[in-house]
This record gives sequence, C-alpha cells and structure tokens, in this order.
Amino acid sequence: MGKQDSKAPIKDMTTGNPTKLILGFAVPMLLGMLFQQFYSMVDTVIVGKSLGVEALAAVGSTGAINFMINGFVIGVCSGFAIPVAQRFGAQDYKDMRKFVANAGWMSVIFAAVMTVAISFLTWDILVWMQTPENIIQGAYDYILFIFIGIPATFLYNMLAGIIRSLGDSKTPVYFLIFSSIVNIILDLFFILVMGTGVEGAAYATVISQALSGILCLLYMKSRFHILKMEKDEIPLSGRHVVILCNMGIPMGLQYSITAIGSVVIQTAINGLGSVAVASVTAGQKVAMLFCCPFDALGGTMATYAGQNVGAKKLKRIEDGVKSATIIGSVYAVAACAIMYFFGGVIPLLFVDASETLVIRQAHQFLTINGLFYVALVFVNVWRFAIQGLGYSVFAILAGVCEMAARAFVGFAMVPFFGYTAVCFASPLAWLCADCFLVPAFRHCIRRLRKQFGMEPGAGEE
Repeated sequence: MGKQDSKAPIKDMTTGNPTKLILGFAVPMLLGMLFQQFYSMVDTVIVGKSLGVEALAAVGSTGAINFMINGFVIGVCSGFAIPVAQRFGAQDYKDMRKFVANAGWMSVIFAAVMTVAISFLTWDILVWMQTPENIIQGAYDYILFIFIGIPATFLYNMLAGIIRSLGDSKTPVYFLIFSSIVNIILDLFFILVMGTGVEGAAYATVISQALSGILCLLYMKSRFHILKMEKDEIPLSGRHVVILCNMGIPMGLQYSITAIGSVVIQTAINGLGSVAVASVTAGQKVAMLFCCPFDALGGTMATYAGQNVGAKKLKRIEDGVKSATIIGSVYAVAACAIMYFFGGVIPLLFVDASETLVIRQAHQFLTINGLFYVALVFVNVWRFAIQGLGYSVFAILAGVCEMAARAFVGFAMVPFFGYTAVCFASPLAWLCADCFLVPAFRHCIRRLRKQFGMEPGAGEE
C-alpha cells in the first residue's frame, strides 16, 4: 500500500452519492467529447464546403475502417486503464504504478506493429470495400496519414485513460479543447492556404492529437505524484502484461469486431454511389455529436465500476448503473425530438442547399437512429460497466452481436431495400447487443459476489 498524494487531482468514486458522482465525472468528459466532435465537424464542413461533395464522400468512405483501427487503439487503452482504476480503488498504489509502467511499454509495442502493418494494407482495404473510383484516391490520401499517426492516438488515449482512472475527468478535457482549437487552425491552414486537399484534414488531426498527448504526459509528470515510480516498478512484468492484455485486447477487439459490421455496411453504402456515401457521412457527423453524452456515460461507468469492484462494493455498482441508465434515457428522448424536428436543417452545415437528395437522406438517417437512442444508452452504460468489472470477454460477445446485426443488414437488406436499410443498421445492432448485455451484467455481479463470498444484495459499506 501507499499514501495517496493530497496534491494530486484525483477522485475516489467508492464513496458518495452515485448519481452526483456520475454526473460530476461525465460532464467534463462530455465537454471534451463535444469539442472533439466539434472539430471533427469543422473538418467535414471545411472539406465539404471548400472541396465539394466528392471530397466529403472520400473522407466519409473511410469512417468505418478508421473506426475499426483507431477503435481498437481506444479499446486497448481503455482496457489498460481498468487495472489502474481497480488498484487505485483497492488503495494498492505500488501495484497501480507497475500497471501504469507496463501499459506504457505495451502501448509502444502495439503502436509500432500496427502502424507498419496497417499502412501497407490501406489501399488494398479500400479496394476490397468497393470504394467508388472517383473518390478512392482522396480516401487513401486521407486515411493513410491518419494511420501513420497511430502512435499519437495511443499516446493521448493511454495517458488520458490513466488520468481518468484516478478520477480526474477534467484535465484531459482541457488538453482536448486546446488541441481542438489547434486542429481547426491547422485545417484552415493546410486546406485553404496550402491547398493540400483532403490529406490536410488528416495532417491537422494527427498533429493536434499528438500535442494533446504530450500535454497529458507533461501534466502527469508534474502533478500526479502518486504515479512517481521506483526503479523496481518500471521494468516489464510478465504478470502485469498478461493482466493488461487480458483487459486491453478483448476491449480493442470489441471495438474492431463491432467495426467489422460497420465496414460491411460501408461497403454496401459504397455500392449505392457517392451521393449515398455523402448522405451517411453528413448524418453520422451530426449523430456522433448528439451521441457524445452516451459515450461520456460509458467512459464514466468504466472508471466507476473499476474503482468500486476494487473496493468490493457491488451493490454500489448496481445503483450506479441504474442511475446512469435513467440519466441517459432522459437525454435520449430529448435527442430523438431534435433529430426529428431539426435533422433536415443541420446537414446544411456540410453541403450546399442545392444538394437536396443528400440533405433529405441525411435527415432520414438521423430520424430513424434517434428513435432507438434509448437502446444505445444500454449499450454504452451496461457494456462499459461490465468492462470495469473486469469481464472484457463479455464486451467482445456484445460486439459480435452488433457485428452480426450490421452484417445481416449489409448483406441481406441493403441489396433489396437500399438506403432505407442502411438507416436501420445501427438500431438493429444496438437492440441485439442489449439482449446480451443486460443478462451478462447480472451474471458478472453474481460471479463477483460468489468470488468475494458475499450474500445476494451485499457489497455496500
């Protein structure tokens, strides 16, 4: 054990009102995600307005593969942070620091291997996805540099995950806001001043993310004295590596497996032509902004559940999951109403008003997805809670459910129902995942009670 440094901006989520703690932790995360989506939308606005619909489609056609690869990175980093949160909750700070050190080593190894392998395969993947000939070169120019920037993605997400695992959800937001502003400035510089084309948006994204990662590193070194390591805590440790991989790889695969379904859908969309690609791109950019609260609740529950399982407070975890589900469901209803009434206006940010078909189809996409946002609440809250409990394999199985649903739509429904079927792909995936996640969470809690020797309903102080 070790003493907790009073100067470190950390938050113990094992005591206090769960609803207040969840809101207090989620709101800063939400602000960061909104800013992240804001500059992502600015990318899209600049590309769509300055370079045209084909350029917008080129960037949009890479969305699924981008999610599959960078989603794996984000999932791995989130998984690496869970043992840190658990050891922090158990107040075993020496072992916690060993996990932090080994997570750093593993991130370097993963980043190097993935960057080299994926960069060589990028063009072949785009061809396999049937990317339309008129946009494939632009898609390649954009996504190749995004993948070359995988080390920057690892740097920020690994360090931000560790900071959040100690209960500090605010600091990564400040750095993300800074990098968002830098991203927008670089977008304008590369695309409008330097005339780089769509690849300029990729340059801006990677550079700004690298800056936010460096800021996280400098901040941790200067403020988180609880992470100051002794020499014996730094070397690679087989036990810690195994635990980290058992957490991180399943979570990464969960994102990637889910994304495989998205790749199938994107391939089906590509087959419908560049107008359909542009429509989904505009709709997804808006949807991603409105889905940020769901993602923030999910990230919150991973830390909340991780800390509380370390403290063996299982009833408290159940109460937190219920609170987060209610909060998310209230927001989901409001978001659905906005999608219905204003979903035909917001896409005008990305395309000219003369592109009436793109706007109409984007509105259709937003409305249908909005009707199922409550199902998305369960996907994020319950899945991330399961991950925080340490049962990452169950999260993978939920990802398999989503993949299967999206693949079914892509292979069996899009050829017959066209664009309308595309709009139902995500809602069907969310519903299938929910059918698995709810009983899986109950099963995990029962297993932990048995492991801890607790009676049903026990697990609170």
